[in-house]
Amino acid sequence: MRFGPILPRSFYQRATVEVARGLLGKVLVHGPTAGIVVETEAYLGGDDLASHSARGITERTRVIFGEPGHAYVYLIYGMYECLNIVCEPAGQPGCVLLRALEPAAGLEIIRSRRAAARKPEDLASGPGKLTLAMAITRAHNGVDMTRGPLVVREPTERRELEIQATPRIGISQCADRLLRFVIRGNRFVSGGIRRAHV
Repeated sequence: MRFGPILPRSFYQRATVEVARGLLGKVLVHGPTAGIVVETEAYLGGDDLASHSARGITERTRVIFGEPGHAYVYLIYGMYECLNIVCEPAGQPGCVLLRALEPAAGLEIIRSRRAAARKPEDLASGPGKLTLAMAITRAHNGVDMTRGPLVVREPTERRELEIQATPRIGISQCADRLLRFVIRGNRFVSGGIRRAHV
C-alpha cells in the first residue's frame, strides 16, 4: 500500500496542540506495517504536571527538549511502551502521545504481534497495543521520525475529519484539560470518550 510524503520537521515545529490535532488522519509507518492515527494526546511544557518534562531536563526527558520530529518512547507500568513525537522548537518541551491506530498495511504481521486481540478494533486501540502492533520499543527512543523506517506520512486521500477533544486518560495531574483528540465516530479509538467537546 502506498502513502503520501513523509511529514517534514516543520510539521512538528509548532504548538503541541496543533500537532496533536494535525496528526489525526495521518499514517504511522514502521517497515511493512502502517496505521492511520485516530487518537492522540498533547503533553505540554510549563505547568502541565502530567508531562514528563515538568521536572525539567533529565537523562530520560532530554529528547523532549530537543529537535522536533524525534521519537520519545518510554515504559509504563513496567510492561507497556508508549510512542510520543517531540513538538515545538528545540528547547521548548512538548510532545504528542500516539494512542490509537486504524491498521492500514501489514495486517497479517500486526495480527501475529497482537495474537491476544479478539477483533480488528483491538489491534492498536491504546498506546501499549499500538507499540506492540507496530514493533516499536525503547530502542526507538530518540530516532528521527522525518526519515528512516519509522515515520509519519500523509494519506494518499485526504478526508474531512471531525475532531473531538476530551480529558486525557490514565493521569492524575491536570486531568481535566481537554488535550486528548480523537476522530469522532472512529471505531478504532481506545474508548473512554466522555465530556467530549469539539
